[in-house]
Amino acid sequence: MRARRTAVRFTVLSALLVAPALASAAPPGAPLRFTVLSGGNPAGRLETRTDSDGARISHFEYNDRGRGPSIDESIRLDPRGVPSRIEITGHDYFGNKVDERFSIESGKASWKNSAERGTAEVRAASAYLGIDATLDELAILARALLSAPGRTLHLLPAGDAGITELSRLELTSAGKSVEVVQYAVSGLGFAPQPIWLEAGGGVFFQGTSYLAIVREGWESEVDRILAAQMESATKRLGDAAKRVRRVPAGALVLRDGALFDPATGRLTPHTTVVISGRRITAVGAEGGAAVPSGAEVIDASGRTILPGLWDMHVHMQEDDGLLHLAAGVTSVRDLANDTDELLARRKRFDEGSLAGPRIVLAGILDGPGPFAGPTKVLVDDETAAKAAVDRYADLGYVQIKIYSSVKPELVPVIVKEAHARGLRVSGHIPAGMIAEEAVKDGYDEIQHANFLFLNFWPELAKETRSPARFTAVGERAAGLDLASPPVQAFVALLRSRGTVLDPTLGIFESIMTARKGVMDSAYAAVADRMPPQVRRGFLTGGLPVADGMDATYRKSFDAMLNLVRVMFDAGVPIVAGTDSYAGFGLHRELELYVRAGIPAPDVLRIATLGAARVMHLDRDLGSVEAGKLADVILVDGKPSESISDIRRVSLVVKDGAVFDPAAMYREVGVQPSAP
Repeated sequence: MRARRTAVRFTVLSALLVAPALASAAPPGAPLRFTVLSGGNPAGRLETRTDSDGARISHFEYNDRGRGPSIDESIRLDPRGVPSRIEITGHDYFGNKVDERFSIESGKASWKNSAERGTAEVRAASAYLGIDATLDELAILARALLSAPGRTLHLLPAGDAGITELSRLELTSAGKSVEVVQYAVSGLGFAPQPIWLEAGGGVFFQGTSYLAIVREGWESEVDRILAAQMESATKRLGDAAKRVRRVPAGALVLRDGALFDPATGRLTPHTTVVISGRRITAVGAEGGAAVPSGAEVIDASGRTILPGLWDMHVHMQEDDGLLHLAAGVTSVRDLANDTDELLARRKRFDEGSLAGPRIVLAGILDGPGPFAGPTKVLVDDETAAKAAVDRYADLGYVQIKIYSSVKPELVPVIVKEAHARGLRVSGHIPAGMIAEEAVKDGYDEIQHANFLFLNFWPELAKETRSPARFTAVGERAAGLDLASPPVQAFVALLRSRGTVLDPTLGIFESIMTARKGVMDSAYAAVADRMPPQVRRGFLTGGLPVADGMDATYRKSFDAMLNLVRVMFDAGVPIVAGTDSYAGFGLHRELELYVRAGIPAPDVLRIATLGAARVMHLDRDLGSVEAGKLADVILVDGKPSESISDIRRVSLVVKDGAVFDPAAMYREVGVQPSAP
């Protein structure tokens, strides 16, 4: 679950231009074909062509574990080559119907899609961005920006776009060569969006190692493109790190704040914390802790001092580091990623050349087949499974994540090998199993609350890889009696085994309760702070809900909250993971735990010391104590009394370095939180 982060949705923003665009690289009638890659594996296709009358036609589809869009698009051009009409039909990532329209008539632009409708007078050098589209539209936008004055365009309904050339590559495949140019299109999200065009202007590549689109026949060159793309991103983010990160020349003192202790849940006012280098050297009452000579002193009065937060379910991407730190998240557990990229990113975070949290490594294993996850680590027998576990262990990973297409008979093999190498085991519940069986086979942890509910409907266990693992829970969870003997027996099993739960409630809030055209409640509190195009994404809804089922889905989400509370009350360990937007997702996750009935001090413990204990890192992390690593945050307010105050992080210290959240948010186009 990645691109929108409420589920893996490959969102390529459309660009329906009202500015001149260059002609397509392909002659009329000749199609351009592209391969969609998910985790490096073929997953779909894009085909574009230009009719003899100038209309641009494209089809885009891919399969992501039984989900994915299928989009047909037509853009009508006027005699000057300016798009004057567009039609997009099909279905989106979750299967919702797509029917989007855009037109320009008499100097007035109008648009209507599943989430919004609007009109605007056409301005010079302007572009409309739609909700559903194909890569072809991003290519049109990129080419139009190259010829626009100042290489910028005003965006409709809101925002501005720009373009910068970053690098060039000479690629070779099957005896053919081509020069491609990497451009960065700004104004579409938290970070400039890379797109590669042929030197002559035709689109060639767009995406990441997670999900990408490449010109057919050039798949063998994707790694080179991604390496160049990462090099450019590293340079940009390295420059940002220099602006937002500083290392005090001497000791750092946080003076006279209210210290939250996650071990006891108590708040101790008038406390001073002394940091020297990477470690906390003293914690004591104001006036009682010695302040070293020449120390930098920060007045923490009226603020709460907390240990850095943990997000225990992430898939780190380039700009996530800034978003995590700005939100006070100083440690994360990555539960599936490109190995080479992740190791390089962690090294740069640790050395301080990039701004980002500590990363705890968990490696994913899946089985081959049509529902395989976006990873190249696919295992189909004992030998391959053991080898994959051993490779992760040799690379310094501390956990294995089993995914949905792994054969059930391989689960105990993987568990035995992982435990022998000192690695924890967690994951989805593979198709053909229920959660109870996975726990008995040795799972240390379960990801996602929906698998807890699916445990009670074994008839669905044959296929939990498709969207049924969401829709079945939406339709049935509201009717599950949480006090029933089967549920209580399952809770007792988890408690007796010490099985940890990573419920990711925030993504299910969006999947089950978000509706087209209505602001997603998971992000309503921060939507107006977001870049305009990110904010619009919060209007696109979640699962398609049949007529008459809206209330049932909402009650089913409430049942998820209630089950997490039942687990907590029974003593089942819980960690706070998001699988969602960096930083913002964790704040919402913690709010949902409180809404479920878990007291705020316990929620803060879960997100700090509790996470450190689960990962066996509590000797150095998880609380503000002398001798521990200096991961400390200041919050304007008292989140131990009002959990939503956790959104008001005003200072972050990670590994002794100081970060300004407001400055980090500005780097990614987000308005800082109100003081």
